[in-house]
Amino acid sequence: MLETESSRISEIQKNFAYKCVDQEVTASSRHYVDRLFDLDPQKVLQGVIDMKNAVIGNNKQKANLIVLGAVPRLLYLLQQETSSTELRTECAVVLGSLAMGTENNVKSLLDCHIIPALLQGLLSPDLKFIEACLRCLRTIFISPVTPEDLLYTDATVISHLMALLSRSRYTQEYICQIFSHCCKGPDHQTILFNHGAVQNIAHLLVSTSYKVRMQALKCFSVLAFENPQVSMTLVNVSVDGELLPQIFVKMLQRDKPIEMQLTSAKCLTSMCRAGAIRTDDSCIVLKTLPCLVRMCSKERLLEERVEGAETLAYLIETDVELQRIASITDHLIVMLADYFKYPSSVSAITDIKRLDHDLKHAHELRQAAFKLYASLGANDEDIRKKIIETENMMDRIVNGLSESSIKVRLAAVRCLHSLSRSVQQLRTSFQDHAVWKPLMKVLQNAPNEILIVASSTLCNLLLEFSPSKEPILESGAIELLCSLTQSENLALRVNGIWALMNMAFQAEQKIKSDILRGLSTEQLFQLLSDSDVNVLMKTLGLLRNLLSTRPHIDHIMSTHGKQIMQAVTLILEGEHNIEVKEQTLCILANIADGTTAKELIMTNDDILQKIKYYMSHSNAKLQLAAMFCISNLIWNEEEGSQERQDKLRDMGIVDILHKLSQSSDPNLCDKAKTALQQYLA
Repeated sequence: MLETESSRISEIQKNFAYKCVDQEVTASSRHYVDRLFDLDPQKVLQGVIDMKNAVIGNNKQKANLIVLGAVPRLLYLLQQETSSTELRTECAVVLGSLAMGTENNVKSLLDCHIIPALLQGLLSPDLKFIEACLRCLRTIFISPVTPEDLLYTDATVISHLMALLSRSRYTQEYICQIFSHCCKGPDHQTILFNHGAVQNIAHLLVSTSYKVRMQALKCFSVLAFENPQVSMTLVNVSVDGELLPQIFVKMLQRDKPIEMQLTSAKCLTSMCRAGAIRTDDSCIVLKTLPCLVRMCSKERLLEERVEGAETLAYLIETDVELQRIASITDHLIVMLADYFKYPSSVSAITDIKRLDHDLKHAHELRQAAFKLYASLGANDEDIRKKIIETENMMDRIVNGLSESSIKVRLAAVRCLHSLSRSVQQLRTSFQDHAVWKPLMKVLQNAPNEILIVASSTLCNLLLEFSPSKEPILESGAIELLCSLTQSENLALRVNGIWALMNMAFQAEQKIKSDILRGLSTEQLFQLLSDSDVNVLMKTLGLLRNLLSTRPHIDHIMSTHGKQIMQAVTLILEGEHNIEVKEQTLCILANIADGTTAKELIMTNDDILQKIKYYMSHSNAKLQLAAMFCISNLIWNEEEGSQERQDKLRDMGIVDILHKLSQSSDPNLCDKAKTALQQYLA
């Protein structure tokens, strides 16, 4: 709200300005602020211009002026309609300069509600003033302390910014820069897309200004990231008769600046991952992939190498053929080993500032290398072997698991998870380096994102052929995994039960009993009634592995039989898919294979009726699983088989077997004939 008593306002603002001023603040700084309150508009203008010249490159002066309260006065002058356009423009320039100082400066400006004032300024008809406001907004929005959502609080702002794109090359540059910094996640992408960002920005890719082209390109790289809607739209947009993917490919060429090559590679990568461009398209295989491999070379700057490796990791993450091509391009696997040696003692960096920066950011290189190794080794056994044979690779991963940077730890676990898919490596390198030890350490009190990948890796280390299985068991893994099954995080519940399932496969009776004790019957029921089908299937898989080999089946059913039979009944009666019911019938078949356990089925008429029902089901998988139950119950060589056969005959089972022996399905037919032979023997 604007006051009319300007002299009164001046006094209030002046008094506010001098509150809590540090004694170190110089008299000259105070003089600059005093001049903003002069009653002569011309002197105020000159004062702002002098202030502008004083703060350029002088962070101490900027801080002094902020402490003295220059910001509220500058914003007041900027918003006053009685202020001349020149004065308002100069105020915006000074505010922009103050924003270029420290993060604390930006916080002070935000506290004074600078963004609404500058956005209001964009409604002015004067282009120079609009450009000054946009330049200041750009500086504020690129600061990490500015919440991006401030751009989206008023729905009309984005529309107005789109309209201003046509005003000048400066409005184009600043607005694109604001959009690319404030587009974080699908909600922001949708807002910008729905306001016509693609159509409004596309033609800027052929601007005569490099800065405009570059900012437009950055805009598209954030708009398209993990966004199929934007990517599918981009692939069909043309500018001056040329499709956008072709324009991006031209920007990839070696004669273009590195940031342009990298950013256009990111655009094409996002479009490829979204399915807008095929993975075998020449623009990916012959242009984008080689460009990103080039960025991994040690001739490139640290941040270029990091971005190149991370983008390449994302591009090839899910495609086997691209992983193979990348692995044999420019000795990439060996090239990535240099990421762990940087900066070396004989570094070519002569710029001390640069060296200091790179030492602080060297962990980003290690993170990027682990990510790319994880993608490269995701599927192919030969590539995994090459990665592990790279000098000191396993030691590097082990060291990475205990780094202070959470991002490096996560990337190292991902790399380990990728390599743990190899049967050969689980038996050799993983055992030689006792990888399970640091992995178990990582699993203690790690954040969920690390826990998810680490527990997935543990699932692989617990496979029956892995030599790590026994020491992991001895280190208290059962308790840890049982606790994971109680997590609110779905992925952790799945991994916890999956690892227990692997642990129980062909395990000793003691281990199986420890698992059941650790889980508790109550938790087992909880998992069997989980809304997620993956949790349910893995829990049934665990039960099936627990109920294998006769002595184990009889022992477990003697202690937990009642509860297990209750769970089986619940699932067979519930609304579950074919796979779930098939797995449940297989559990019943295992129980039927027990010596004493089979009596729990024979004395349960409800279960017997269910088995009979599934023998005549329309799905052959369920029929077959039900037949396994019957075969195990009627097997001749076992004690009490005659009584069981008689009871099942009375139920009409033999009639169903006769029908199934005529089935067109060879598996069903053979199984039915084998079962009938038990009656004839």
